[in-house]
Amino acid sequence: MVKILFVCLGNICRSPMAEAIFRKKVKDQGLDKIVTIDSAGTGRWHIGNPPHEGTIEILKQNQIDASGLKARQVSEDDLQSFDYVIGMDTENVGNLRALAGHHGKAEVARLLDFIPNYQLADVPDPYFTGNFEEVFDLISDGCDHLLSYIREKEQI
Repeated sequence: MVKILFVCLGNICRSPMAEAIFRKKVKDQGLDKIVTIDSAGTGRWHIGNPPHEGTIEILKQNQIDASGLKARQVSEDDLQSFDYVIGMDTENVGNLRALAGHHGKAEVARLLDFIPNYQLADVPDPYFTGNFEEVFDLISDGCDHLLSYIREKEQI
């Protein structure tokens, strides 16, 4: 199994959106039996809550299932048990690397790092901007490139 964890600040907007989008892309390529996907937040404010209504709505508009998504906080164990831990912005990645110390086995990176020659580094947080459509497009594009990267690296 290849295990991927998406991480943002509160786990109610960007990372659950990435989890749902990536899950659909993995299923569409017939890889859902060998790829596990989850999401978490670096903060604990929303633990147990469903995604933000803006996230649910944009996923629904794009016919992507959002069922079963609940916010949780990333743990040190996640950095041992997941192969890829993908942050939505530089701050998330910094927090993940600090949490992992020198003990994490996961490859930690920003989602947009997987898009070649892309100028934007961070996925903006729609909790603050309100622009869920822009974030959906960025995450979808990033997930396409991430999946290609993983398929090549893992030879799946």
